[in-house]
Amino acid sequence: MVGSSVVILVVFGLVLVGGLVTGITGFGQAIVSTATIATVLDPERAVTVMILPLLAANVSLVRELDADGLRRCATRFWPYVLAATLGTLVGMALLGRVSTGLLSLALGVFTLLYVLLSQEWVTVPGKSRLAGWCFDERPARLAGLGVVSGAVFGASNVAVQIVAFLDSRSLDRRTFVGVLAMILVGVSAVRVAAAFALGLYGTGELFVVSAVAALPSLLGVAAGQRVRGVIPERYQAAGVFVLLTVIGLRLSLTGVQSL
Repeated sequence: MVGSSVVILVVFGLVLVGGLVTGITGFGQAIVSTATIATVLDPERAVTVMILPLLAANVSLVRELDADGLRRCATRFWPYVLAATLGTLVGMALLGRVSTGLLSLALGVFTLLYVLLSQEWVTVPGKSRLAGWCFDERPARLAGLGVVSGAVFGASNVAVQIVAFLDSRSLDRRTFVGVLAMILVGVSAVRVAAAFALGLYGTGELFVVSAVAALPSLLGVAAGQRVRGVIPERYQAAGVFVLLTVIGLRLSLTGVQSL
């Protein structure tokens, strides 16, 4: 059982908030909604419930890419997308079997390190060399990054590693949002089938809750997109850094407490 009707309404509200964040910044629903839903459901169910809301949200966001932009980005990033999809299946198979504390801590440290390397106020020795090595666009490197990114996403719903990769490509905000959505749509579609195959939906109740939660997800994204249109891009970029910092601290603290 998922829980009482009150719990389900709380879940829908948290999905709405996550959708609003995603509509404004282009990402954040996965971690914001999953982390908060995990306070009323166990982590495995929280991850599973968010599969369809994430798919719905990103289908709406991928439309920000026109046909030409979608084609160019698919050509550029296909090794990463394909590898991330395969990695996601591995991550879902490991769902509930890996140490969530250790995973949270590693992701938290990674997120904070990414923020440190991306900010422009403090000089970090070796920054350009490290960024060049981590985010090289050679097919083999893209595939390796994709497998790791997908495995983490499949096991935890955390997509900050995908955000970090795309943000390092110096894409304009609209393209960034569209490409991120394109990747997550492909990965999330596979996750739906995998969740059934792995028995994560149980008797089907979780699937129903997940499907209905897609509606507040879409409403939140639509509201966020309207707000984004009136916020200058420099403030959106600052908001991304703040959100990533909060996420990084949250993941690190959760990881430390769980060890």
